[in-house]
This record gives sequence, structure tokens and C-alpha cells, in this order.
Amino acid sequence: MATNEVIAARATQLLGDAIINTKEHRGEITFEIDASRVREVCESFRDNPSLQCEELIDLCGVDYSTYGQEDPSVPRPSKRFAVVYHLLSVSHNHRIRLKAFIGEDAPVIDSVVDVWASANWFEREAFDLFGIVFEGHPDLRRILTDYGFIGHPFRKDFPLIGNVEMRYDPEKGRVVYQPVTIDARTLVPRVIRGEGFGDRDS
Repeated sequence: MATNEVIAARATQLLGDAIINTKEHRGEITFEIDASRVREVCESFRDNPSLQCEELIDLCGVDYSTYGQEDPSVPRPSKRFAVVYHLLSVSHNHRIRLKAFIGEDAPVIDSVVDVWASANWFEREAFDLFGIVFEGHPDLRRILTDYGFIGHPFRKDFPLIGNVEMRYDPEKGRVVYQPVTIDARTLVPRVIRGEGFGDRDS
């Protein structure tokens, strides 16, 4: 099995400036890639014999809008959203992560469904929950929320209690939407300790 340093050298030699940054953390390697060249990068990671990532294990969206607010020393990305690809090479027994940053105003990136068929539902999930549009996807529609759902619930600015709620209306004989009736509140876990908790025997 090749080391992360060898994998990074192979990928950089193969793809050049399509790889913006390389980072290793806890033994795992992440390549930040140019979002406009995502298909080229993914095809190279799949087809090149020295990388040969046959499987897309996962694809997910990330919203960095509040990243680093609690710790100003943490550098914030220049773009709000990212798409992260988790790849596995069965042949070489290594895992690789790709990360492509995309803008807030138009979170659009090319689909990789025809590179890895497993991307189909992953891309639909990222579209549904983050509003990221995957150009070229054969059937890009919501997968977890209802057809009439408004907004994208994994975005950091989406309210925790939602915008609308739905219920069955027996008079209309169907499900109806109405404004949320739950008051916004901060949920703090209640801790119950027995009598004498923390006392030390003298």
C-alpha cells in the first residue's frame, strides 16, 4: 500500500494545478480540487493505474458559513459551500478524500454519476439538503423532504424548527401546510444526579 506522500506526489504529477491544496490529518489525505475540473479529476482518480479509486463511498455537501466564528484563529474558506467525495481503491487499499469549494450565489458543480453510479442518490441528497445543483444529473429532485418543501434544511441559516409544518386535514381530506406553531427555544439537556453525588468519603 502506497503512503499518503506517494499518493499526493502521483496525483499532483497527474493533475497539476487542478489540485489546489493537499492536507493530511489523522492519517487521511484530502485533496482540495478545482471545482470547474471535478469530472477530469474524478475520472483520473478512477482510471489512473497508480490511483485506481474504483468506488465512491460517499459524497456530501458542507456549509462553511459559520466556520471559524468561535475561534478567530481558524481560517475561513473563501466560498460558503463544498462538495466532499470519499473514494476507495480496492486494488491499492487506500482511501482518498476530494473537496471542491463552490460559491454561495450559484452552488453548481458537475455531476459525477457517469463516473461512479453510486453518486446518483448522494447528489440528490446534497441537492435536497444544501441546495447544491449537480449539472448533468439524470434525475435531480428531492429525496428526503416532501415535494412542496421550501428551503434546504442542512444550511446553517435554516431555522431549527423549520418554516412550515404539515398535518392531515380531515375536512379537506389531504395533507396541508401551515406556519410553524412551535415556539423557538433553546434545548438544554436536564441532568439529574442522585443525592450525595460528588461527595467524598472522609
